[in-house]
Amino acid sequence: MTELQSTDSLHFLATCPKGIELLLADELAALGTTPGKTTVAGVNFRASLENAYRVCLWSRLANRVVLCLTREEGIETPEALRAASAAIDWRDHLGPGATLAVDFHGRSEAIRHTRFGAQTVKDGVVDRLQAEGRPRPDIDTRQPDLRLYANLHRGRLTLGVDLSGDSLHRRGYRLDVGLAPLKENLAAALLVRAGWPALAKEGAPLVDPLCGAGTLLIEAALMAADIAPGLARERFGFHGWAGHDQRCWRELRREAEARASIGRKRCRSRLFGFDESPPALAAAKANAMRAGVPALIELKGASLTGLARPEGLPEAPRGLVMTNPPYGERLGELPELVQLYAQLGDRVRAAFPGWQLAVFTANPDLGHRIGLRAHKHYSLKNGPLDARLLLMAIPEEGEASADQARAAGEGASARSEGAQMFANRLEKNRKRLKKWLKRSGESCYRLYDADMPEYALAIDLYGDRVHVQEYAPPRSVDAAQAQKRLHEALGVIPEVLGIDPRHVVVKRRERQSGKEQYRKQAASGERFEVSEGRARLWVNLRDYLDTGLFLDHRPVRRMLGEMAAGKRFLNLFCYTGAATVQAALGPQKEGAERDGGASESLSVDLSNTYLEWARDNFALNRLDSSRHRVVRDDCLRWLATAGGEFDLIFLDPPTFSNSKKMADTLDVQRDHGRLVRLAMARLAPGGTLVFSNNQRRFKMDPDLAEQYAVEDISSRTFDPDFSRNSDLHHVFLIRRQEAS
Repeated sequence: MTELQSTDSLHFLATCPKGIELLLADELAALGTTPGKTTVAGVNFRASLENAYRVCLWSRLANRVVLCLTREEGIETPEALRAASAAIDWRDHLGPGATLAVDFHGRSEAIRHTRFGAQTVKDGVVDRLQAEGRPRPDIDTRQPDLRLYANLHRGRLTLGVDLSGDSLHRRGYRLDVGLAPLKENLAAALLVRAGWPALAKEGAPLVDPLCGAGTLLIEAALMAADIAPGLARERFGFHGWAGHDQRCWRELRREAEARASIGRKRCRSRLFGFDESPPALAAAKANAMRAGVPALIELKGASLTGLARPEGLPEAPRGLVMTNPPYGERLGELPELVQLYAQLGDRVRAAFPGWQLAVFTANPDLGHRIGLRAHKHYSLKNGPLDARLLLMAIPEEGEASADQARAAGEGASARSEGAQMFANRLEKNRKRLKKWLKRSGESCYRLYDADMPEYALAIDLYGDRVHVQEYAPPRSVDAAQAQKRLHEALGVIPEVLGIDPRHVVVKRRERQSGKEQYRKQAASGERFEVSEGRARLWVNLRDYLDTGLFLDHRPVRRMLGEMAAGKRFLNLFCYTGAATVQAALGPQKEGAERDGGASESLSVDLSNTYLEWARDNFALNRLDSSRHRVVRDDCLRWLATAGGEFDLIFLDPPTFSNSKKMADTLDVQRDHGRLVRLAMARLAPGGTLVFSNNQRRFKMDPDLAEQYAVEDISSRTFDPDFSRNSDLHHVFLIRRQEAS
């Protein structure tokens, strides 16, 4: 065991976020210390106590500064850990009546929990103090007088005094964090990587077009004005340490205050922050005020689309545009973000030629949408996310490279060859459907369904909204390439269709079990009304896998409306009741009677969610609830036990279901014979069963064709928007055979 006691050259450990260890080592050297071995998320260094205080006050990158008291090998058991902790003379570090806390990191075979490790270290400290006649210290985990740092890795124990107390990234100014906070020392590391310290010495300007709570701007201002990042902190860990040198600390702080006063006056850099969120701007202003730099930062409400060179900023100076845009962690966020990154590239090229652009993102594929080639990129962690800092040169006017010139163009000229082909296909499909849409009046239709295998998407329009389903790529397709094509498509869709990217919703389509169909994907509650013929229907593009309206079944619903006049209608596996609405309203032809539909109806489904949705659809169309009822039940069980007859039955089961609410699994290919026979038992004389399913390779049970009159009408149940996929669904009219 080695206990480090030399006050001229003490051993310290500075911890930091992963990925910035080398930057921290350089910073420690600049602060007068002697950096040693670099570890994961940490740098060892030697320094005097004065220089260690200076690191606490001036380090922009460290999380903690630990005075290492001992390092010992072979610590595997709780007994060895307790003995190593008891071997230190704690009277030099813990004053009489002082409180204590232990932060323990790591594990061994016998020490598997950090709380147990911390308790064991604390027991060793108490053992030593009591052996020397000192009372047991009180524990205060929130704000102790002395905080100990203990790390156990592969049997090696590092134990010391945490001189920082709270993590040094907590400067004291950021009480308002905004929606996506960036830690202060990570922001500082990004600025260092982007070359801001050198630019600030030249008086260069900095612009953050998506500034949020202002962390990047404030850290940049602290650097430009030579303000110690720890100057606003009221307390450090060493304030409760028995070895604290108050006189030394007072002098260091006085020196930092003097430098800050001079630095604010001499700062020539202008810093600008823009954001369209009023709460974010309010947070940024409050944070800048607490950091003591409000006069150095100009904040203004503005969207990215209106980004321009700030007023009064000369054309000559070259500066830095730096931002931390949203990453799109959820698939549904991508359409808007693809557009945002593309706009960022367009606007900086127009407003800041010759400047540098630095973008920090956890989605490098979105970074490609900027349209500028990164000449440097650095991998870093933002919390649990793997992220990259992309550094790009914004070309001078007229000096763009071939790649940049192509990216700088508008509309089609900025697209890759594949994206342009995809855009052409969308335009071609719109032209093909134009006459039919005008004649039919339909506002909900499919525009594209994996027409090009490289862009494996289904694109449906619901008025001025777009629902995009990405078919999960097979393992043979490179995931990164598939992601790139998705981003290309999401950049094209709003442009070609003239639709706000915020109205584009994206989901991934994979085979679902029965219960997955009903599971919520989101909780937006964002439903809106659409029309289909005379029917008015609620749809929700965001919250569920499906939208509430199966567009390919539109002709079948139209047919049911024409067949249902004056009849008793049964809808099995009714989903949101759209077919029942059409049957109840009757024919869609002009001049048709308003009450020319089904005389009564019964809709059966197992999902409370969709039955409630059906009730809302009925209410929207003013259907009489006493005549048009819903029943929650397993359709197989209901058919086997219910009585009554119906003149028209619609049977549209899922392809497969294993919902826990069902007594058994359902496979439409295997089970359709039993389903059809049970439904036919409920069919009145002269009635018709409309049987439909979406099993692409479906084959009708030949015994049914012998038992009943079966007519395959599938080819007549596709409108022009689904005419490419003749196996998308299968529809049969089934009646009892007439007596010969």
